[in-house]
Amino acid sequence: MATSSQTQTAFRDPAFLANRDIPIHRWVPWIAGFSQQFIEDALSTYTKGLYGAVLDPFAGVGTTLVEADLAGHSAVGFEINPYAAFAAQLKLSAYRLPVKALRSVIDDLSNHALTAEANGTMPTSIPPPGFRTRSPFYSPEVERKVLLLMDFVSRQTDTQIVDALRLAFAATMVEYSNYSYEPSLGRRTAVGRAEIKDHPVALCVARKLTHMLEDAQWYRQHRVRGDRPDGRVHVQSFFDSYKQIEAQSIDLIVTSPPYANNYHYNRNTRPHLYWLGFCDAPEDLKQLEEQNFGTYWQRARELQHVALDPIITDLDITHTLDKIRCQNTDRGIYGGEGWANYITTYLNDCVRFMAGVKWCLRPGATALVVIGNSIVQGVHVPTDRFLAKIALYHDLEIVGIHTPRPTRVGNSITNSSVRRGTAGRTKLYESVVEIRQP
Repeated sequence: MATSSQTQTAFRDPAFLANRDIPIHRWVPWIAGFSQQFIEDALSTYTKGLYGAVLDPFAGVGTTLVEADLAGHSAVGFEINPYAAFAAQLKLSAYRLPVKALRSVIDDLSNHALTAEANGTMPTSIPPPGFRTRSPFYSPEVERKVLLLMDFVSRQTDTQIVDALRLAFAATMVEYSNYSYEPSLGRRTAVGRAEIKDHPVALCVARKLTHMLEDAQWYRQHRVRGDRPDGRVHVQSFFDSYKQIEAQSIDLIVTSPPYANNYHYNRNTRPHLYWLGFCDAPEDLKQLEEQNFGTYWQRARELQHVALDPIITDLDITHTLDKIRCQNTDRGIYGGEGWANYITTYLNDCVRFMAGVKWCLRPGATALVVIGNSIVQGVHVPTDRFLAKIALYHDLEIVGIHTPRPTRVGNSITNSSVRRGTAGRTKLYESVVEIRQP
């Protein structure tokens, strides 16, 4: 088995940032996604020009699925976050957007900005009642314009146009709010940025719609075998639903589960979930947190001692967990005990994940899993190597562990106390674990 020290790789950097100027992928900013180039490399290398079935068990906003669909493959994904799934599904059907009607709506929306917004018109729509933030998410004037936009959307009759408008708003909504991603969603003032008193909301959404219009036309021209059904995103947990996939029917899996970095993937889309109507109350978010891969430290720390799945017998894994558990014992669940529970829960979900991979892959097929290591309570957790060992327990083969990103920054625990004492000794990196079904 190759090791994560391997730095020479045929894969290009998988970071999502490269997607911001690429058709379809530029629709939605997403911190936890792939680059289009990485998926392009994976498809060309592992499908060898043949059309097959491509799966992403943690689909996010659909980068894997869109690239697979464009290349002529059958694309299927699972995603528990309904906003991300909505974005992915709309991108997969982009080639069917009614171009003429969308162009007319863009013109109407631009005119709307010059009339209702400028004339002080008061909206009839209201903010989502259950949405609460520490300080106002929007200034009074920006909120008025957002609600006028909601009025505009409610007057549309074409469901495709409505969905396009909703996604264009969601993709831009933080841009004119008093919050920003650093990378977690927080107040602009907390990072020294001024609050936004006013913004041309309708024009901003119209610009996004214009990109979507251009990309819909581009998709029509570039989608291979255009008479196929659209790719599909199941708004379900892969753990609970992978047996919906026919056993040994998938030709390639390309995915990236949430990293063991305590980043709140679902909480950071709270505004989108509430404003698009996917979430009504905090209980809805709790359900998403319970389904999340590896849960969150804030949930795991409250649990009694979490036992490692009995399938895992590797001493390196158990010694790492024991080492974490021994750190800062005077802090109780806020020290090593709570964090050991968190990492144990994460590894147990890796077991469930590999069971699904084993079920889905056809003989000889490949799964590429992008995963980052972690540093917890000063202890290095090489999640890429641990995932590879867990795959072996499921009678899968490890072709290698590639490291296209030997250094990375920006995860939610990089600068916190859980990493103190490690600077200069261990770096955060991102690996691609290459797994094959015998």
